[in-house]
Amino acid sequence: MANKSLKVTTWNINSIRLRAPNVQDFLREQDSDVLCLQEIKCQTDQFPKKPFTEIGYNHFHILGQSGGHHGVAIVSKHPIEPVEAHPLCREGHSRVQAARIEGYEVHNIYLPAGGDEPNPETNDKFAHKLDFLACMARDFATLRDDGTPRILVGDLNVAPHENDVWSHKQLLKIVSHTPVETEALEKARADGGFTDIARERHDDAQKLYSWWSYRAKDWAASNRGRRLDHIWASDTAMGKVDLPSYDIHLKWRGGWKPSDHAPVSTSFAAL
Repeated sequence: MANKSLKVTTWNINSIRLRAPNVQDFLREQDSDVLCLQEIKCQTDQFPKKPFTEIGYNHFHILGQSGGHHGVAIVSKHPIEPVEAHPLCREGHSRVQAARIEGYEVHNIYLPAGGDEPNPETNDKFAHKLDFLACMARDFATLRDDGTPRILVGDLNVAPHENDVWSHKQLLKIVSHTPVETEALEKARADGGFTDIARERHDDAQKLYSWWSYRAKDWAASNRGRRLDHIWASDTAMGKVDLPSYDIHLKWRGGWKPSDHAPVSTSFAAL
């Protein structure tokens, strides 16, 4: 491998067909090796490959879904070997995929948002979210000691730490930051033997956000964000993280027809 590192980016793009120009411009600027997309909102055969192949990204692993919902995709400069993903989604949505790229096993996940009411008894979407998180804890725990350099990325729709939201106190009863969700996400991370690279690189006192609501008239001025997008690494992969590599690319939350998520990147040493 000619590269000395493998730069991995995760981005909930909220419709790849609408925002393919944004993604192409981002890749030209940031030169990521691997881009993991969530909420592509298209069927597999509708994914626009040309904007990627034009700039040297010739390898694809696409898992679309009919109806313009959900969907995940991995785009890479390097060959992709698809890996059977764990069946984390009880509804059968296109939310989970896995692949081997340059010696790393990459898992790309779009976790259910969970609706508005944080009560699994009255809100089936929230019950689905908690079930998904429990499946993550269960399934990745079976892999944690196999020595594989494993990277888990995606829009996990949970902001786990107090400073992953603009107001811990005001969001404690808001879906994405309720204690039942944050505890379930942390269990999945710990049971799977993963390190949350954002908090490994930044003190817990630092505010970190990757998502800002479209409802805000001026998202940057109000800055009422949440860190919903994550990059985790197994112990084997964690030793390969290029220091001090961790970036939330804030400018890409703005500009022309932006997603409500900013892309997040980490670089890993070549294996």
